[in-house]
Amino acid sequence: MTGCLALFETPLGRCAIAWTTHGIAGLQLPEADESALRAAVARKHAGFTESTPTPSVTAAISGIGALLSGEPQALAEITLDTDGLPPFHCRVYEEARRILPGHTSTYGELAHTLGKPGGARAVGQALGANPFALIVPCHRVLAAGGRLNGFSAHGGIHTKQRLLEIEGALPRASASLF
Repeated sequence: MTGCLALFETPLGRCAIAWTTHGIAGLQLPEADESALRAAVARKHAGFTESTPTPSVTAAISGIGALLSGEPQALAEITLDTDGLPPFHCRVYEEARRILPGHTSTYGELAHTLGKPGGARAVGQALGANPFALIVPCHRVLAAGGRLNGFSAHGGIHTKQRLLEIEGALPRASASLF
């Protein structure tokens, strides 16, 4: 698939966004440096070329920047390009997008909502493969008991904690990161 991408600055650092004519194809959170960011984007979006963002992508970038500045932004208006993603992952992403800034859920709660009681691990795997970080707010999904657990972005669990702090949603059980 061909598409476009752009790098942009946020309060957390430089991010990258990829898009096609169908919507946002991915959002890459900051990496250790720009070289690592570009390498991550190239792996995930081979064949995409750097381009000037369209008005809808510019609006998405603005919303992402506002969220990372501490403004409550649900980012629900952003259209995603989910072509090629497993149907279950799409259902998980759709449900996770319902979690508003400042709120959290658990993998088990999402599984139950999706009609898959006992499917917390499958929900976790889908969120671990989330190409739309922040837009699909996987950082708002916690382990049982409100515990912070794995996060695939650079910085891992500390990045997840920082995102929740920005949103004012740090769980009570956050004293223990693992």
